[in-house]
Amino acid sequence: MNSVDLGVLQDVRTWADEGRQVVLYTVVQTWGSAPRPPGAMLALRDDGVVSGSVSGGCIEDDLIARLHDGRLRQEKERVSMVTYGLTLEEAARFGLPCGGTLRLTQERIEDAAWVDELLLRCANHQVVVRELDLATGAVRLVTAGREAIHEFDGQYLRTVHGPRWRLMLIGAGQLSRYVADLATMLDFEVLVCDPRDEFSQGWESNHGRFVTGMPDDAVLSIEPDERTAIVALTHDPRLDDMALLTALTSRAFYVGALGSRINSEKRRANLATLGLAPETLARLHGPVGLPIGSHTPAEIALSLMAEIVAVKNRVA
Repeated sequence: MNSVDLGVLQDVRTWADEGRQVVLYTVVQTWGSAPRPPGAMLALRDDGVVSGSVSGGCIEDDLIARLHDGRLRQEKERVSMVTYGLTLEEAARFGLPCGGTLRLTQERIEDAAWVDELLLRCANHQVVVRELDLATGAVRLVTAGREAIHEFDGQYLRTVHGPRWRLMLIGAGQLSRYVADLATMLDFEVLVCDPRDEFSQGWESNHGRFVTGMPDDAVLSIEPDERTAIVALTHDPRLDDMALLTALTSRAFYVGALGSRINSEKRRANLATLGLAPETLARLHGPVGLPIGSHTPAEIALSLMAEIVAVKNRVA
């Protein structure tokens, strides 16, 4: 789940507290090309205000029109299904790619207690599966791992929710600033550790949150999980290797270090002498990034973030 969908649920909670009527739409299934993936959400308030997105905009316009022209009021079910794009004409009308089909749940929010619990679990960095019973509208929340996937069997819709993905940068130099900017645009929460005072000056809060202490202690303090990436960027083995020793034995989904192929092999040999097993060392990405011929800091940052996103999305 990204911060956009977390924002949808936060708006649902706020609107429910204000006594507004809210309908929550969730993408259940797609066929062909579709603008948003299964699990994407949109909340529609009783005055037509929306939060989130389930398409490129045309379906949102139709959902709002169904509210204003009374079609939505005529549907009394707590949960129902809405399908767009069954025909090529309808796909074209709603801006779907030719032949694309989008299926949504339409859920009237009558009790938002589950929203509070889900948001609290996400704030505690837990991954949660939300199970919606389409027959009754009942919601059940189940703690899950990174392997959890979106599922629909005709009766139950199971969507995966979790905290934002995190990226911890060891080092606050020029490259880290480019990486932080790209990571923020990609919806990562950025954490930065650099015990060298001269490198921490000039960082704005929107670049990332500083974590105090030496790199190994900083890595431990954030309790890396399956939604955390850690990258060492200082070129100083006294700092980078400290962080890597801790990061490689954590649950972080990505651990990398900047350096040439020769330096990366030297780093692996050094880490091996410090007691890391071969299977643990095999987790280390180095040199970091996809091979795009990058030379400038901006290009290196792009290469690095492309690799992190590929690993996050489980692309070989």
